[in-house]
Amino acid sequence: MMIKAKINGLALDVTSNSPVVILSPVDSEKVLPIWIGHFEAWAIAMELSGVGSKRPMTHDLLRQVIEATGGKVEKIEITELKEQTFFARIYLTRNGSTFEVDARPSDSIALALKAKVPIFVNEELFQESKGADGEKARHDPEALKERLRNIKPEDFGQYSLE
Repeated sequence: MMIKAKINGLALDVTSNSPVVILSPVDSEKVLPIWIGHFEAWAIAMELSGVGSKRPMTHDLLRQVIEATGGKVEKIEITELKEQTFFARIYLTRNGSTFEVDARPSDSIALALKAKVPIFVNEELFQESKGADGEKARHDPEALKERLRNIKPEDFGQYSLE
């Protein structure tokens, strides 16, 4: 079942030097961290902060092309996790028809923010899981809090929008 989600934060995992977007169900404290690329993190951070760019960025361009061809972004869904890779779908409508497009979650989230459409996540992705050795998976809320607790404020420097 898909549940509506919100962006609960954007951080930098200093152990991997990778940005992390943190999603949460709208009505829950559960979290789903998704490690993303630096460019996508920058696009998400700019949109969350309400900072525009002088020229269209890739996600702006994608939205504009969809709209210029008569389409509309309706929603995005983070659908599954396979072999440590998250999968997403972008739902578009045009002339009464709905189209599903396979996409990376990071691009989907950035596009959802640009198009101001809802983000949905497969409820199963928020479930606590344990690895084969009994350790909590990296998307467990407590394990994530512990991992991100060690991040220093200066680690966010490259995402500063000032």
